[in-house]
Amino acid sequence: MVHRNTLKRSKAKTILRLLDLEQSKVAVLHSLGAASSQESYRHAIDEFIGWYCSEPRLAFNRSVVLRYRFFLEHKNLAPSTINVRMAAVRRLAYEASDSGLLGPELAAGIRRVKGAKRLGARTGNWLSLDQSRDLLRGLALHIRTVPVPAWAKRTVDEWTNASGANEGLIFRRVNRLGKVWGKGITRKAIWHIVKAAAGQTGIQNLAPHDLRRTCARLCHLAGGELEQIQFLLGHASIETTERYLGCKQKLRHAVNDAIALDDA
Repeated sequence: MVHRNTLKRSKAKTILRLLDLEQSKVAVLHSLGAASSQESYRHAIDEFIGWYCSEPRLAFNRSVVLRYRFFLEHKNLAPSTINVRMAAVRRLAYEASDSGLLGPELAAGIRRVKGAKRLGARTGNWLSLDQSRDLLRGLALHIRTVPVPAWAKRTVDEWTNASGANEGLIFRRVNRLGKVWGKGITRKAIWHIVKAAAGQTGIQNLAPHDLRRTCARLCHLAGGELEQIQFLLGHASIETTERYLGCKQKLRHAVNDAIALDDA
């Protein structure tokens, strides 16, 4: 008689196909109770699957997951964001191993991959419930004026005229009957809208924040000044804007070479 664990080891793989990954993802989501956790892990796992399947026949092992962490770090993501995605990948490996799709030694190696390092430790104050309420009641909106293209302004005007949203938040929920309701939309709703639009145009792994980063880059390529892009994005530090642009210093074509001091 063949033992069940022996059968699992005989089926274990080193390279997982899309069907294997989707099966393991479903197992991960079913193991989570909170809807917010399910949504967070679903997004993180989809991001990893998109990256994993874009590479030619990668083995699902420790070295590949280290490569993925390196890929995330070079996208200038926050350490907390990287650690959430790495936790989802570890959970994915665990479920793949538990179902016999991945060898246990490979899953163990993946689970030993550490997340991104955090510099320093967070400290702060905790408000009481009454203090929180007082803060919200006395909260004044911080207004920041930014320029928008004429076509964007026309589109916003069309929406406000059609929806009747003339005060408060501009964007509102629309139910299945086409009726506007509520006082706004959630960040998750925005993420779903961006993902759906990206899918229609064949763009993979696009997040809402990528659009903000892309706006900065296109403004820079169009000749926009760094300080003006900083104002547009509302960055307190110019270094943050530089990270958004992904700029590198061009030593062979330095900007100060264009100053014709030798012609004076």
